[in-house]
Amino acid sequence: MKRKLLKTALAAALAALSLAAPLSSDGATRAVPRLVFPVVGPVSYIDDFGAPRGRLPHQGNDLMGTKKSTVVAVEAGTVTFWTHSASAGCMLYLHGRSGTMYEYIHLNNDRTMKNDNRGRCVAGTAYAKGLKDGARVEAGQPVGYLGDSGDANGIASHLHFEVHPRGGSAVSPYPYLKRARVLLFAANPGDRVSLTLKGTVIAADTGAGTLSMRLTDLVASTDLHLEKLSRTITLALSPDTLVLDEFGNNVPFENLNELSGGEPVQIETTSVPTTLTSELGSSLALTTFSVTIPS
Repeated sequence: MKRKLLKTALAAALAALSLAAPLSSDGATRAVPRLVFPVVGPVSYIDDFGAPRGRLPHQGNDLMGTKKSTVVAVEAGTVTFWTHSASAGCMLYLHGRSGTMYEYIHLNNDRTMKNDNRGRCVAGTAYAKGLKDGARVEAGQPVGYLGDSGDANGIASHLHFEVHPRGGSAVSPYPYLKRARVLLFAANPGDRVSLTLKGTVIAADTGAGTLSMRLTDLVASTDLHLEKLSRTITLALSPDTLVLDEFGNNVPFENLNELSGGEPVQIETTSVPTTLTSELGSSLALTTFSVTIPS
């Protein structure tokens, strides 16, 4: 009887332990949700977690990108500024609602696009304009700017990004980055934003109210400029859309149906409040205000 009770108690304890800290195949807890990719715009990265870095192995992945690229919250949570690290430079902690903690390291400390080191670890330089230490943020909200502060000074602008499930030891961010949702643009939640999109037409259907395009360049009303993009988006095609030729002349709305695909196109979207859905450029989340096509 005692042996049976011990087995029952052991099974219950193991079940409770399993529920408290379930592990995924890579050894990280399932507390890490699907993330929003932390940098807006083109970046390059490899799985350099654990690579030699002096006396310590690398605790994150380096996302190589353009200086001052917008860095965003990968999940909703609370931010903490860390402003005086010789090695990390300007640094930010994001304490996610899931319990996962994320570290953003080597944020910008330059006032210009050169390596001038004349900026401080403050909002508007390292951290997003208006952001306060201890603030609550939503997934996709700007939290900082990519840079080369700390011991990355003058080497290459990049974001050193770490993932700490349940606030514990770092695990490789790579699998989470590979399946992360990539933003089209970023702005504070609720801010109204319109976009200018350049690329080529895939298909337009005035009856269905859709227009698909391959996007290469983006300019947001927030002064965000992105180039060398490579993604497909589908916009809601409003019947009130102003259709123009390359000389600015009005073109019948129905002419959009004649586009065979591959033609260059420039689209102005209507102004919409920023949500994660619109930031992601989800299908039909953005609506056309004007479409400029070749004559």
